Amino acid sequence: MKSLNELLERLWQDYSAMNKQAEGIYRLLSQRGEKIENDHVAFRTFGVPKISINVLAKAFIQFGYQPKEDYEFRDKKLRAKHYEHKEKKYPKIFISELKVEEFSKELQKIVQDLIDQVPEKRTKDLDFCVAGRLWKPLSWKVYEKLLKESEYAAWTAAFGFRVNHFTVSFNALQGFKDLQEFDQFIKKNGYPMNESGGEIKGSPQDYLEQSSTLAHPVEVEFADGRKTIPACYYEFARRYPLPNGKLFQGFVAKSADKIFESTDLKPKRKS
Repeated sequence: MKSLNELLERLWQDYSAMNKQAEGIYRLLSQRGEKIENDHVAFRTFGVPKISINVLAKAFIQFGYQPKEDYEFRDKKLRAKHYEHKEKKYPKIFISELKVEEFSKELQKIVQDLIDQVPEKRTKDLDFCVAGRLWKPLSWKVYEKLLKESEYAAWTAAFGFRVNHFTVSFNALQGFKDLQEFDQFIKKNGYPMNESGGEIKGSPQDYLEQSSTLAHPVEVEFADGRKTIPACYYEFARRYPLPNGKLFQGFVAKSADKIFESTDLKPKRKS
């Protein structure tokens, strides 16, 4: 892994191979003559020192990214941080982690057993963030135990280290008047949307609107057979200018909280 462009391309190839809806939507927009830019790329991990946010961020920092804001998601027991590159052509990086210490002893033990299987030297590689699952497949029973406490924990245990979602920058699009019209276009073409908290999360007053598809289901290998579960999704973000005229570059925790639910097995509806 010799360059940031190479890493980002590797991330997209791994992500789009798993999330066919991303390829389809990308193609639809390209056919309309749209220029597709990535607003941000998001990752999930467990909040333990060996594989923490800071570990996943190392490669990006080496390639010129800088840490910006920290976020807390108390209900889901998550923390997150986002990073920006000095060259604005590169997408923001959003990395979240599960606050493992706030869960049951059983979940903590399951997670620790997984992490113990990760080779220490592998965590130092520049492509660690796209290494995939570095532990033996868990059983469906263990997956369901994790799912009862945290969908986020179950997803991370099933898929390992890879992109959770890419995000289309609405601001770079030309053919849609607003995010509502864009979402109608996505749905018309057969892609269901995450309606938890409303289809569009945030508002111009928040300086950020976000929406996302529901995660594409894929077959995953478990210790006792293959099962189909939600994998990755595609997000869409519209940013608004701050009073100083510059586009808001951060994230809104209450909106991101609902975006996380794009990978739920049984997605919630509008509330």
